[in-house]
Amino acid sequence: MIDDALREELSALIDGALPEERAKELLRRIREDKDLSREYAELERAVLAVRALPRRGAPPDLRARLDASLRPRRGRILRFGALAVAATVLLAVGLALVEKLQGSRNLAACFFGEGAAAEGEFHECMNLAALWKLPVLFLCENNLYAMGTALARSESQTDIQAKAAAYGVRAAAVDGMDVFAVESAVRSAAEHARAGRGPVLLELRTYRLRAHSMFDAQLYRDKAEVEEWRERGPLTTLTTRLKAAGLMTEDDFQRLLREADAEVEVAVGFATAAEWEPVEDLARHVHAEVAS
Repeated sequence: MIDDALREELSALIDGALPEERAKELLRRIREDKDLSREYAELERAVLAVRALPRRGAPPDLRARLDASLRPRRGRILRFGALAVAATVLLAVGLALVEKLQGSRNLAACFFGEGAAAEGEFHECMNLAALWKLPVLFLCENNLYAMGTALARSESQTDIQAKAAAYGVRAAAVDGMDVFAVESAVRSAAEHARAGRGPVLLELRTYRLRAHSMFDAQLYRDKAEVEEWRERGPLTTLTTRLKAAGLMTEDDFQRLLREADAEVEVAVGFATAAEWEPVEDLARHVHAEVAS
């Protein structure tokens, strides 16, 4: 039975307002209660990934290490990443189809770079999502370089959001460096998808300030270009606005930076010291497991 008190607690769980132990207890209840499980099964996985557990849970999961609360590759919406460009778009459309068939208000949000927009899978998925009016958000992080290849050298149409017109999909270009602009655009897109009006493509025009990987010498761009974009970075622009509004001081900002750095160090240390995932578990959480 889902009463008002429980609904309020579930709302607090989504908002990250519950203490960690109570959040874990409520998530266990969701798994064990059939009525709750039908309505909140995906909530459990999403909260585990994003809100209810400390961030030290993420690095072990990404490094194939074990943690008491998470297991590598567990869940439908934890972290779908793939080496194949545009592979996550396929998964997102599949998940969105599941949500539509189940009649839920959930949606799938897929993040990918502009390089994926040149792949056939991207266009096939856009077509199907539009045809079936699936609740999926295609969020393209256009940082101008697909690894080391400039956008203009790889795609004839560099206006990524314009590609959606071929499929009748709603689309918009957004300043990906503006926190408020992104929040507003995504909120509007989510409302559109949840209303059953189909998918939305948002081109988030941003920039990668660091190398693509530790092996990237960044010979394809000038340092001056990087510094110019750094001044437009969301940390710089957001904190400048907050300071101007009297909502943050420079001391506040520096304290947050120190806290973030310390948190990352703790997470990396925790992941490094965690137990390796057993080899016999490598194929788990790939297919459904039937209880014996």
